[in-house]
Amino acid sequence: MTIANRRSVMVLFSGPLDHFSHRVRIVMAEKGILHEIESVDLSDPQPEFIELSPYQKLPTVADRDLTLFGSQVIMEYLDERFPHPPLMPVDPVARANVRQMIARIDLDWSKRMEEIEQGSDKVANQARAALSEGITMLAPLFAQQPYFMSEEFSLVDCSLAPILWRLKSLNVRLPTIADGVTAYAERIFERDSFLDSLTEEERELDE
Repeated sequence: MTIANRRSVMVLFSGPLDHFSHRVRIVMAEKGILHEIESVDLSDPQPEFIELSPYQKLPTVADRDLTLFGSQVIMEYLDERFPHPPLMPVDPVARANVRQMIARIDLDWSKRMEEIEQGSDKVANQARAALSEGITMLAPLFAQQPYFMSEEFSLVDCSLAPILWRLKSLNVRLPTIADGVTAYAERIFERDSFLDSLTEEERELDE
């Protein structure tokens, strides 16, 4: 039995600047889930993390005898185990749309972020343009309702917020026609759950 399994509270293995981990921290803060955070440096991970997460993937959650990795799996587990406030709609079609949007974020925007952070100057500049364009294309959807395509805060917002928070540090600029995105981001950034979710390293991204 690992140390995490022996703990009386849930343990989140999180990267201090990892936007996938940030998603889960927002969910936990939104629901007021009692938990401990173990900060992980993937270049020198602690043995406990290696034992729990054979793929060494962040985020990873240990909840007694259950270990989960992958932000979407973890977010949906937390939403089902701690149902208030709900972060997934009841309607099956609406739930599918939430999952589809998160998948789109992961396949497109998250990939662009990785290229900006790890690619050559040419690749990074192309990724900045692609990320700005991709977000701008959806600007009307950000402006339609208080949250993304919804009157209620959802897992989509938990997935979008960490990316929007990082645009400044990634030197990604949005055009004025995307002002609806900026207004949406400002609303999300003012939520207590978002503020509580930030690590010290993430707070510095906005300086």
